[in-house]
Amino acid sequence: MASVVVISPPFQSHARPLATLGAALARHGAHVDFACTEGFADLATRHGLRFAELAVTRNANHGIAETTRQGRAEAQRLREFLDATRHGPAATLLTQARHRADDMLADPERVLHDLAVLDARLRPDWYLVDQLSYAATLALHCLGLPYATFCPGHPSYVPVSPGAYFGLPYAWPDRLRPSPAELDRLRAAVAANDTAFTAVFKAVTRRHAPGRPEPDRAFALCSPHAVVFNYPRLPWLPPAPSGPEALYAGHLLPRGAPEPLPTAWQAVLARLTAGGRPVALVALGTFLSARHDVLTTAAAGILRHTPASVIVAAGSRVADVTGHPLLRDAPPERLHVAPAVPQRELLPHAAVMVHHGGNNSFTECLHAGVRPGCPCPVRRRCGWSVRTGAERVRSHCRRVCAAGGRRRWPRRPAPGRGGRPPRAAGPVRSGRAPARRSPGPAGAPGRRWR
Repeated sequence: MASVVVISPPFQSHARPLATLGAALARHGAHVDFACTEGFADLATRHGLRFAELAVTRNANHGIAETTRQGRAEAQRLREFLDATRHGPAATLLTQARHRADDMLADPERVLHDLAVLDARLRPDWYLVDQLSYAATLALHCLGLPYATFCPGHPSYVPVSPGAYFGLPYAWPDRLRPSPAELDRLRAAVAANDTAFTAVFKAVTRRHAPGRPEPDRAFALCSPHAVVFNYPRLPWLPPAPSGPEALYAGHLLPRGAPEPLPTAWQAVLARLTAGGRPVALVALGTFLSARHDVLTTAAAGILRHTPASVIVAAGSRVADVTGHPLLRDAPPERLHVAPAVPQRELLPHAAVMVHHGGNNSFTECLHAGVRPGCPCPVRRRCGWSVRTGAERVRSHCRRVCAAGGRRRWPRRPAPGRGGRPPRAAGPVRSGRAPARRSPGPAGAPGRRWR
């Protein structure tokens, strides 16, 4: 029976789908360890997985980024990122590019050491690693360990063509397109990161694993066996890397019906839907819930222009949202604001969701049959998007009310449209890895697979 170690960065939005995939592997016979920081041990336990402590980055987000305890430098970078979102997409992406080495490749040699120690202790057959855990992927490459890649977001996170760069969108909505000068600055910044990361990958490989090939391109380094995309297979996506099998999960949610709403949330839902009112969910993810100005504007627009009630996930900014002049007098039978919401469990009851375009929110809406989903660009002047979104929500909510509160679409995607689980979650057998591990760094022991 195969054993697998799932390596996750300490971010809630990455760890939850990885734990779901790990649980699917366990159901099909694998022994699975979930490797992350201590704050995610309970997540592993809830999914029936063993836990192994491993830190692959200095950053952390345990569910609400602003309230997660982390180092001073990491907290400062978070504040800079949130401030940049007030100045448009180019400023935001440029800030992320400036932070990329500290955020994603701060201590590759320490990660290599820690992963080698973990491997000597657990000796798994396979690893499953998050694509954005670059230090972990580099360590697996240097150690010559067999692994599959998990791409947590858009498939373009694994760049294929020479002109594709991580951190540079290949398509822009018309109203968000930066100026030519901004695009030039952004392209130069992500290209510089591509060069710098690759130089680090090559240097670490030469120093610690001289017998291993040096990666041609750091951001494109992925498993030669399989890449699991947490995304539906859509016809307009960029190509997947050649060589490994591309597996499109569509979504990574537990099989079967969603968990029932907690009793307290059942009461909230009953209050908000009294009289047949539809419900709109407004949530901007675990980082951007700090943008209480956007949350407030979106909620106020929906309340003003539609018959819907609104649930807002406000993170640490509940008081800022509820006390804002736009919402201060909102009727309690139509508005509920909470630090966090059970999003997966609420979506089957929602008529629409306004979200930040995050991958989990997008795929969870598809899975629950929530259409339209209204991605809201988080920028300083987002009135256009709120107005446009409000028009869509108003039109849709009127249709829902006319239908007696019932949505008019199937709750699940059709086969082949994101609802089918990946074949990677099928029966797991040992022996799929090469007959013998690569030697890895000088002096590292190899071993024959069962």
